[in-house]
Amino acid sequence: MIDLNTAWFILIGVLIAGYAILDGFDLGVGILHLSARDNHERRLHMNAIGPVWDGNEVWLLTGGGALFAAFPPVYATVFSGFYIALMLVLAALIFRAVSFEFRGKVDSDGWRRFWDWSFGLGSLLPAILFGVAVGNILRGVPIDFQGLYRGTFLALLNPYALLIGLLSLVMFVMHGALYMTMKTDGELRERMKDRASVAWVNLIVLYIIVTFYTFFVARHLLEGNFSQPLFWIFLVLTLAAMVYLPMALNTEKYFRAFMASSCTIAGLIGLAGVSLFPNLLVSSINPAFSLSAYNASSSPLTLKTMLIMALIGMPVVIGYTAFIYRVFRGKTVLTEDSY
Repeated sequence: MIDLNTAWFILIGVLIAGYAILDGFDLGVGILHLSARDNHERRLHMNAIGPVWDGNEVWLLTGGGALFAAFPPVYATVFSGFYIALMLVLAALIFRAVSFEFRGKVDSDGWRRFWDWSFGLGSLLPAILFGVAVGNILRGVPIDFQGLYRGTFLALLNPYALLIGLLSLVMFVMHGALYMTMKTDGELRERMKDRASVAWVNLIVLYIIVTFYTFFVARHLLEGNFSQPLFWIFLVLTLAAMVYLPMALNTEKYFRAFMASSCTIAGLIGLAGVSLFPNLLVSSINPAFSLSAYNASSSPLTLKTMLIMALIGMPVVIGYTAFIYRVFRGKTVLTEDSY
């Protein structure tokens, strides 16, 4: 029987995975936008995700709201300790969002170039910093017995966290390139196919390095994992998706390759969640100071009430997401009203 605390731990994991899968390809397309060859390609990039990007970011807002409602001490510690990093992410996401509307407002190469860079860098920075944040959470952060963060911004930029930041960057580039193979034709699709293949190789290499490195800097993540059925389920899902992805890509089954990439992301987040549970924030000062799903949760009544609301609202969000993707399925076609 799953208790309320575990249910909310799982729900927040689902929201994070949903955001990583959906906005992950948005970020990847934005990063690829930096290497577009001409204005036509840049417009294809922006219009490929134009109808869906804002809906994808709803998952991030929902995840933050769920964390605040279910585990307020964790929310307070994360948002205070990672304050500078989160402000950088917020600024990047704002410039990225504004670039959609402002890029075509002035007929000037310089104007468009500024917003192209805003769109690209506004995607690149969050892709790295989200990974850095995950790396620090997995490694452990210096929080004291009061749940207060006792580190600095530069302390967050440790080798392990930066390595996972690089992993997330490569993963999102691969995910974005696979999305573009479904939305484009001709030479651009072939180049996106090549980009996805290169990113896949880099992802495999980085995954092996991160796994090896974890044995030395985050050994707590491995304690008891091998006896957990969920650990093996997520591990098999991740490895199977990684192996199948290039097979689907080489046979031009682009949707299947994209789904394999989505399963890879979900599998990696699942592995991280199983390895952390029941902890949400591990203290590097003293494990006894760690914030878990049990010592940092809201009251049972709050968890129960919010869970009922979530069970009502989540199907609506999922249904709306599915509807939007169905409406805007197919290749990207540029018109006079396009970005």
